[in-house]
Amino acid sequence: MKPLKQTPELLKLANRVVWFKEPGDALEDPVHFLAYALRYGTAEDLSVLKNAGIGLEQFCEVLDDAPPGVFDLRSWNFWNLKCGRKVVPPLPVRKFD
Repeated sequence: MKPLKQTPELLKLANRVVWFKEPGDALEDPVHFLAYALRYGTAEDLSVLKNAGIGLEQFCEVLDDAPPGVFDLRSWNFWNLKCGRKVVPPLPVRKFD
C-alpha cells in the first residue's frame, strides 16, 4: 500500500489516532495508520477515510498485514467480519526472540 496523500483532514485524523508520531510520518505508513484508525477511530473518522477514497478493500488489506499490539479483540473481530471473513484469524502477536 502506498503512502496516503497528506490532506488537512487526514493529517488531523493522523494526529489524533497515531498520537505518538508526527501526522505526516504516520501517513507515510498507511497500514500502520489505518490499523490505528480502525482501532481508535470514530464514525466521523471513517467518513474522513471514505472521502479520501479509502474503504473496505483497503481495510481488509490492513487486516492481512496488521501490526501486532494495535487491535483489541473486539475491533479485530468486528473488522474481520466486515471484510466477510466467516472464520476470524487470531490476533497478531508480538514475538520476542
